[in-house]
Amino acid sequence: MNAFWDHAMTTTRRQFFSRAATGVGIGTAALASLLNPPLSAANGELPAGGQVGLPHFSPKAQRVIYLCQSGGPSQFETFDYKPELAKLFDKDVPKSVFGSQRLTGMTSGQARFPVAPSYYKFSQHGESGTWVSELLPHLAEIIDELCLIKSVHTEAINHDPAITFFQTGSQQPGRPSFGAWVNYGLGSENQNLPAFVVMNSMGTGRPVGQPLYARLWGSGFLPSSYQGVQFRSVGDPVMYLSNPPGLDGAGRRQLLDGLSQLNQIQQSRLGDPEIATRIASFEMAYRMQTSVPELIDVSDETQATLDMYGGDVNKPGTYARNCLLARRLAERGVRFIQLYHRGWDQHGDLVPQIGRQCRDVDQPTAALIKDLKQRGMLEDTLIIWGGEFGRTVYSQGTLTKDNYGRDHHPRCFTMFLAGGGSKAGCRYGATDDFSYNITESPVHVHDLNATILHLLGIDHERLTYRFQGRDYRLTDIHGNVVRELLG
Repeated sequence: MNAFWDHAMTTTRRQFFSRAATGVGIGTAALASLLNPPLSAANGELPAGGQVGLPHFSPKAQRVIYLCQSGGPSQFETFDYKPELAKLFDKDVPKSVFGSQRLTGMTSGQARFPVAPSYYKFSQHGESGTWVSELLPHLAEIIDELCLIKSVHTEAINHDPAITFFQTGSQQPGRPSFGAWVNYGLGSENQNLPAFVVMNSMGTGRPVGQPLYARLWGSGFLPSSYQGVQFRSVGDPVMYLSNPPGLDGAGRRQLLDGLSQLNQIQQSRLGDPEIATRIASFEMAYRMQTSVPELIDVSDETQATLDMYGGDVNKPGTYARNCLLARRLAERGVRFIQLYHRGWDQHGDLVPQIGRQCRDVDQPTAALIKDLKQRGMLEDTLIIWGGEFGRTVYSQGTLTKDNYGRDHHPRCFTMFLAGGGSKAGCRYGATDDFSYNITESPVHVHDLNATILHLLGIDHERLTYRFQGRDYRLTDIHGNVVRELLG
């Protein structure tokens, strides 16, 4: 049997219509942009891979550093100060507060829902007089740089659908991630590094963090060339980056050239876009052999810079080290940088756990913002900090004066933006006395994502991709830009 004709006869319906409509399909366009990047750009000015006509308007932010706090940080122990709760210690949360709010299976069967005031002290900081927890002293020092949003709300009540919703605009897996959408729309500023890079770290809070799946930075139904590239903390930052034993750089170049010729022949026959993606990925991997080792070698950083990020900066794989690498990636034109920090899911033993977790992130996050600012990069680099939902005012399990737990709470929680055209010193939204319901200026996940895209110069309603007969977008059919968050 002829393998070529066997493959041709099993062409999918989607591939058939794609080729019929576009000749040999978008794969050829992707390959052309790789071989001659300016051809894919309006007037040859857009970065390779960017869509013609984007950005839609002048952007405030050129790149994003998304600091994802996996597990759901408690707003009570960070930024949403509720001093009156101390008077209600161990009293039941009034039923009127709950309304129709559903509870997770972890607490819905509790006999009582006792109020758990924060164990930690708050004080006012900055010209804005913003209340900040004692757990975040370094962020408190730069509080006037932050755009604090206390009224974020979401639809999912459990971790996986909640973080999937934030990152893809849908609770169901299969949609492109935020970074993939931005990569698809704007492309890369650096041909020697991926446009979308992901790094993970495990916190010292809860010993077991929520699992993170590659689909959170995947491309969904977009071509796979737009997916995030995960950097590892052990061994090669990217798998198979080093030459195998017995193969030098010249040999690898010769091997890739021959392989590319074979793949281009196959591409011309089949028109499969994934073949073009594979060619591009091989070429990127070759270029990264030089660019990545230089990137992760922090020996050229001053001691003052290293000290600013804290002692953990010297340990690969820590949140502090990843924050420093995020700045180095941003300097090199990487468009979308995503850091996941696990360990925020404190259903019990919150007091000892969240103290350690905040120590992980407080100094490095503040250092990243200060570092970008002193280099003149904060004004066009957007920082996003937050988790997939907040935590409940009532204690999960046993409540004592110096310890308690909190369940998931999607109805209101706090996130912040910094730089990239966001409004410094802004305090947006408000919650009730129990931080259970929003009382002022709600911000839905789709609203937040629409606002972030706006800062990147993208109209969220116009960044679309047709799949299975429908135009999809990150914000689905929802979302409004929250203009009060814009600087």
